[in-house]
Amino acid sequence: MSLEKKHSKEIKQILAKYPSEFKRSAVMPLLHLVQREDGYITKEAMQDIARLLDITETEVASIVGFYTLYHDKQAGKYRMQVCTDLPCALRGADEFMQKLCGNLGIKVGETSEDGTVTLEEVTCLAACDKAPMFQVQGPDGIKYYENMNVDKTVELIETLKHARGEVK
Repeated sequence: MSLEKKHSKEIKQILAKYPSEFKRSAVMPLLHLVQREDGYITKEAMQDIARLLDITETEVASIVGFYTLYHDKQAGKYRMQVCTDLPCALRGADEFMQKLCGNLGIKVGETSEDGTVTLEEVTCLAACDKAPMFQVQGPDGIKYYENMNVDKTVELIETLKHARGEVK
């Protein structure tokens, strides 16, 4: 089903916020609308958005590729994005990431076997002095966790499973 048929009312509300000559400015709210449902943005949705806004699919895809809050691939229920830029690395982010991968039995970019967590590496979440730190993107929005260690993080993952009714 096309984006226009699925979300016609919301699309009209979004587009109404922008003058017609600047409707391309609605690209990010439309991407958010699409991603809200499935946690990622399909190629078909990018084509629909491009058509709606009279821009190229490449322009839409470049925005998805640039921002860490947009995703073009399906992942776990939660995306755990660990900051590993230089200041965070100096505070142990790389070691934290290695240990977390080992504990979850996955590599960076992979999803845990139970589908709960996809572990990703990002640059700069603006809390270098509180590393290791990460953000979790999930059905309930985005939450930040600072001064973390692997044990607290594994405990958090278990809490997320329980909160969503995934563990009985």
